[in-house]
Amino acid sequence: MNIIHFSDTHLGFSDLDIVNEEEINQREADFYDAFSQVINKIIEEKPNYVIHTGDLFHRSSPSNRSITFCLEQFKKIEKLNIPVVIIAGNHSTPKTLKNSPILKALKTLDNIHAVFNQAYEKIEFDDIIFHAIPHINDEKNIPKELELCENRVNKKKKNIMMLHCSVGASYLMKEFGEWVYPKDKEYLFDKMDYVALGHWHGFGSINKKYQHVCYSGSLERTSSNDKRNDKGYVNVSINKKSE
Repeated sequence: MNIIHFSDTHLGFSDLDIVNEEEINQREADFYDAFSQVINKIIEEKPNYVIHTGDLFHRSSPSNRSITFCLEQFKKIEKLNIPVVIIAGNHSTPKTLKNSPILKALKTLDNIHAVFNQAYEKIEFDDIIFHAIPHINDEKNIPKELELCENRVNKKKKNIMMLHCSVGASYLMKEFGEWVYPKDKEYLFDKMDYVALGHWHGFGSINKKYQHVCYSGSLERTSSNDKRNDKGYVNVSINKKSE
């Protein structure tokens, strides 16, 4: 069973005063190009599932251009009938409950399962369960959501946990609303076949003990501090170690 895991695509990000031939900010166009490259890889490799662990968009109210681009790209893999599970990150989660989450727009696509209500959701298929925990603004609610996750583990199926947070203080991005995964809940990782992480923009597993707990990293650099981090996606084989 193969899963493509990518994250922190930050569609709509722009920087510098440089525009391309289409009069689009060059850095914004770079992010679109990186995203389309992953979509093309998904079409080429045809994995069983695709997961995205947050910050699909750079802002909770993205531009019409970035929304349109995103929907057009996902429609390409919609034709392949590959299930896609996406969780909200801190950048794409409204700061107040009055605003509608942008990921709600993805509900228009049949094979996309978007989790954005700041609460745990179980996305279940015949052979696998995705335990999806999106960004949560109120950190007091996190222990309850982790308990729900633990209670829904099914040993008869593959279990994939999806998080957008820092697993340890060293993975903090110093951004609004980010939270640190509680140390006393790391035993949950042992119950999972793979833990897909978003938020930190570098690729890699969190430590030697948890090789299957992995940040896919971002697809593009959002600052000069990000230049040291590898970019790309993770091609996960559940019956083997992630590549």
